Amino acid sequence: MTDTLLNLSNPEKLFIGGDWAASSDADGIEIVSPSTEEVVGRVGKAGRADMDRVVAVARHAFDHGPWPRMTGAERAAVLRRIAGEMGKRADDFARAWSLQVGMPYAQSSMTAPYMAAYLTYFADLAEKGFEEVRQPMMGGHCIVVHEPVGVVAAVVPWNAPLATLLLKVAPALAAGCAVIAKPSPETPLEALILAECIAAAGVPEGVFSVLTADREVSDHLIRNPGVDKVSFTGSTAAGLHIASVCGGRMARITTELGGKSAAIVLDDATIETVVAGIMPNLVGLCGQQCAAFSRILVPAARKAEVTEAMAAAMQAVTVGDPFDQATQMGPLVTRNQHGRVFGYIEKGKAEGARLVTGGGRPAHLPKGWFVEPTLFADASNDMAIAREEIFGPVGTIIAYDDEEQAIAIANDSNYGLSGGVFTESPDRAYAVARRIRTGNFGHNGRVIDFTMPYGGFKQSGIGREGGIEGLYAFTETKAVFMPKLPTHLRS
Repeated sequence: MTDTLLNLSNPEKLFIGGDWAASSDADGIEIVSPSTEEVVGRVGKAGRADMDRVVAVARHAFDHGPWPRMTGAERAAVLRRIAGEMGKRADDFARAWSLQVGMPYAQSSMTAPYMAAYLTYFADLAEKGFEEVRQPMMGGHCIVVHEPVGVVAAVVPWNAPLATLLLKVAPALAAGCAVIAKPSPETPLEALILAECIAAAGVPEGVFSVLTADREVSDHLIRNPGVDKVSFTGSTAAGLHIASVCGGRMARITTELGGKSAAIVLDDATIETVVAGIMPNLVGLCGQQCAAFSRILVPAARKAEVTEAMAAAMQAVTVGDPFDQATQMGPLVTRNQHGRVFGYIEKGKAEGARLVTGGGRPAHLPKGWFVEPTLFADASNDMAIAREEIFGPVGTIIAYDDEEQAIAIANDSNYGLSGGVFTESPDRAYAVARRIRTGNFGHNGRVIDFTMPYGGFKQSGIGREGGIEGLYAFTETKAVFMPKLPTHLRS
């Protein structure tokens, strides 16, 4: 267990404001490998009393501690130290993702360096300061100040534990907030490794805590009046609940939720570009990505060509042990998710879609929550497989007659997180992009760059993560009117 728990010094304790403390709940949380279905570790399980204690610690750190009162440059120096500590634990982060989620190690090993660079990006933004001088219409000066929002609950999902956590922690710390990280009970290890990095970097007492807990205790956290903001990534159903709770007490929220993104193939797109751009955004992370290109819209005249090429590409995917360097796709994360995905596959067949390839368990993998990359064709946009988020490696090909119909189909969704268009023309691509109601859109693929704003329209969420927008999401804006500027703002 000490080896599989990735050099953690106190895996069965809670990280409360810089100290490792025993949980009030003796049960603990078991970590189950989706590849083997075996228990590979155990972490502490927080109870309600632990949650209340953590909020009190974070509240005190924000209201009375040094962190929110430091300059942006002073906090930036600490963020850079955290990034350095993350670099030392890069392999632990990579193995954690592969162990808990089944992400192929060849891919998970790239994540920690990228997210450490993300911390450095926010350090750079913090150094620029949080004050802007404007000239009011009525004369004098106005100093627009972005002040830290307060105590933040960062509630993250199981599919990409480190990335979704750092999307919240990095800007929140840069802004001067105190942060309570609440990882998914299925994937707690990255948050605990990050806690050790933060402790080693010298973050002040009380500023950062990690509570591993079940969903009932998480609900208690978001209801606590000591929490000023909840930043949540997860399902739309959970996001709607959180929005309702937070709205009842005017707590600030950011939510990044589900998606049913469309890849629109135009008539001039090359088949090589289509396959190369869609595949990683469909089967990557075993399809457990909110921005997956799960709807593939193709001209009716090219339906057979695209279907054949996509089927061949899906059949060529190597599914297996995430620690095997040859593996391109691992398992689904839990037994429940495995059953959910197979349930949607059966729905697709029952609704009349044609199963082109996949639809079962790989024959060579009798154990673990594996599923074959699966492709449906001859589908319509009113089918469940085209309207509901499956969160698995299941693509649905929908034919259209003309570009106007393609745009209408793409927009006919409760979601609006991502999407893409495949064409040789940048002009056509941009014209289509402007008409699709999504927060993110790509040309001939999808770009993941968290220094740019990321979030959704409609039921895909509220607010943005990443970029300067993601930093300001953890601030309150104050306008200070003054006849004369203070000394430090005089040019």
